[in-house]
Amino acid sequence: MRLPFRFPLALAWTVLASAQTSTPVRADLETLLPRLETLYQDLHRHPELSNRETRTASRMAEVLGEGGYEVARVGGGVVGVLRNGPGPVVLLRTELDALPVEERTGLAYASEAKGVMHACGHDAHMAVWAGTAWLLARHRDRWRGTVLMVGQPAEELGEGAQAMLKDGLLTRFPRPGFAIALHDSPDLPAGSVAYVAGYTMAAVNSGSLTLFGRGGHGARPEAAVDPVVLAARTVLALQTLVSREKDPLEPAVLTVGAINGGTKTNVIPDQVTLLMTVRSYDPKVQARLLAGIARVAKGEALAAGSPREPLLDLGETLPATWNDPDFTRRLAARLATELGADKVAPGRPDMVSEDFGAFGTAAGIPSALLRFGTVDPARYQAAKAAGTPLPSLHAPEFAPAMPGTLRTGVLALTFSALEALGRP
Repeated sequence: MRLPFRFPLALAWTVLASAQTSTPVRADLETLLPRLETLYQDLHRHPELSNRETRTASRMAEVLGEGGYEVARVGGGVVGVLRNGPGPVVLLRTELDALPVEERTGLAYASEAKGVMHACGHDAHMAVWAGTAWLLARHRDRWRGTVLMVGQPAEELGEGAQAMLKDGLLTRFPRPGFAIALHDSPDLPAGSVAYVAGYTMAAVNSGSLTLFGRGGHGARPEAAVDPVVLAARTVLALQTLVSREKDPLEPAVLTVGAINGGTKTNVIPDQVTLLMTVRSYDPKVQARLLAGIARVAKGEALAAGSPREPLLDLGETLPATWNDPDFTRRLAARLATELGADKVAPGRPDMVSEDFGAFGTAAGIPSALLRFGTVDPARYQAAKAAGTPLPSLHAPEFAPAMPGTLRTGVLALTFSALEALGRP
């Protein structure tokens, strides 16, 4: 188990007082769970890739309409507004998109879209988001302010948040004072929540590096400049940017995920393209890595006698996801009281990436992204005892345990929203 479930007593509220306020919400959730599970299965059957979430966005708009929200379409996504008097404005985000993964779960409600699957759990996120929207609408006596429900497209491309911001998310609707999101975790049993105060997900650049040679016969390498050998040397040299040119206490990852070039055993190609991802937390570290990649690539090409300089395209940097420490601990304290102090614990940062942080950064407000467990507790314990790995996010076998995953997520997101909204 990667996350130790020990919770500081100083963060806990009075359990008795919490139980008195949360019992009706919990009871109402139990009546909603079958409906939420049906919604989840429908979303799982009909996944849509990034920037193609037409049906999915319509389903989320229907969900918001049923809860009495003002509904609008923004930047390819959907927004719902629920006003309940003066008070804080809280943004609650879910993602809409799926991944180009062929499902191998064997579920009765497996994806019906060839080669497309909700392998990152965004279907569970949406069902949790829907449950929270309905509970907040049903229990307006427990909060004051405005709820801003945001269904974001294209999270997997790191584009959806910016698209919604450019389409007026912060100008056409009440401006949020807090932003909250959840992400499912295959490393945690259902019923548990983890939080990270500070950097929780990494900044990322992804793209290509093309190295050029001079093609020729495989039996006459002296008459050619071999870009395959150049690519091999470059891959190894790039690793020294992390191992030898960066502070060891600053996390960073540089991964070459593909080497594309050549057509035949005895043909030296003209060029080879490397596909890579670069990740860190600190903007200065990220900038130094990017500059280092360009320098190393040019140096290796020069040493190999390449006929032209490499072509590097790593796109724009998607910033790291920052959880406001005070706000994150405040939410964790509330959840420890609601779910149990043994069910909420500090997690650890991850080198995966998210664009949720763009909302908080653009609005200049505290934001927090929390993790919630997806694994059946018995299966989790068995896998832990046997040392057997469980399916990870983006794996074709990934399948959250139901309904425990939904129950955990809805409770976590609903009580986080209630904490941010405050009490009447």
